[in-house]
Amino acid sequence: MIHSFFLSSYLTAYFAETVVDSILEFGILVELAWSVLRPVRASLPRSALLVVAVLIAVAGAAIWPFAGIQGLSSFSAVWRSLVHVQQTASILRILFFLLLAGGSQFLSIGWRDRELQVATGLGFYSIVSVAVAALHSRQAMGQDYRYLNRFAAVSYLCSLFYWVVSFAQQEAKRREFSPQMRSALLAVAGTARANRIALEESGSAKAGKR
Repeated sequence: MIHSFFLSSYLTAYFAETVVDSILEFGILVELAWSVLRPVRASLPRSALLVVAVLIAVAGAAIWPFAGIQGLSSFSAVWRSLVHVQQTASILRILFFLLLAGGSQFLSIGWRDRELQVATGLGFYSIVSVAVAALHSRQAMGQDYRYLNRFAAVSYLCSLFYWVVSFAQQEAKRREFSPQMRSALLAVAGTARANRIALEESGSAKAGKR
């Protein structure tokens, strides 16, 4: 009974720590996305940062229904929720890395830019974490289970080492967006601002009629 109590308390504390960690990682992704937009930030409306945060949150919400791992029905609800949160955060980090890497040409960033370096480390560790969690769901506790956990820990250490080496080097001077990319971003920002103003005016008009 005492063992079960301590195990339950440990899982609850670990779940709370995972939620806090995921919130912090969400903040890191928002900061990275905002840093990527550095060349045009002065031209963006003040609500642009909020829009970036909302878009990332919406992406996380869209990932949530698909982030569950099969084969955990025998585990406790806290454990299933823990895995669900971890998988959602990991997939969101992978998606963020893929978008940055895939759109690096359009975003005028390269492997020497801090934004892509941070995203690469997060992406590598996240890919390993997702793979390990998927393998865990297909095996019972045992020696192989512990080896996989160690492999995930090593992948995180590799990401840390990559960050240390990357940040020890001179940061590349940030390139400006191409005129086409700048125009596209400003057009999107202008459309969002116009829609917000229209909604505010519509709300004010309805309030005046009342």
